[in-house]
Amino acid sequence: MAGKQGERTRRRLSTEERREQLLTVGARLFSESPYDDVWIEQVAEIAGVSRGLLYHYFPTKRDFFAAVVERESKRMLRMTAAVPGVPVRDQLAAGLDTFLEYVEAHAHGFRAFHRADAAGDQAVRKVYRQSLAAQERQILAALAADPEIGRAGEDQLELRIAVRGWLAFTTAVCLEWLRGAELSRDQVRDLCARALLGVIAP
Repeated sequence: MAGKQGERTRRRLSTEERREQLLTVGARLFSESPYDDVWIEQVAEIAGVSRGLLYHYFPTKRDFFAAVVERESKRMLRMTAAVPGVPVRDQLAAGLDTFLEYVEAHAHGFRAFHRADAAGDQAVRKVYRQSLAAQERQILAALAADPEIGRAGEDQLELRIAVRGWLAFTTAVCLEWLRGAELSRDQVRDLCARALLGVIAP
């Protein structure tokens, strides 16, 4: 009868599964609380692991935060990826809605990410630059594939700089919005959409 006691057999997580578990916990905590209020001990407790094991995966809290940001950046890129064959103008509002929903839900993490870059933290700055470069490439690829907007080769440098400027503009608008600017999410979306359409107008 002992085998019918209902005891659960805990499956040992692989290295990758454990890492994903820790990053999932981190993403939730950094979205709910400011960076300085998140403690490694708290992450370990929620994940059911020792602090030493967490440090085995991530040597410092900054390394952990950078890994969380990198994972979330990749997730955001997947969520906002352009649909092939659909004009960018027709996808822009929906893509920005998805982005702004994420920013609002992860306000603490979004602010901490940009503050850490401004402060010169090397681990986060590297992830920050990689994330912006990936966003830039994704937008440029969508624009290049759009017959209504596609540009000739000699315009690529100008367009790349314009898109980079738009990403900086969108970040600034989002930070101001999170700071308490009296704009609805729809107004922020429309503002950012108009700015991009102005950038890509022939």
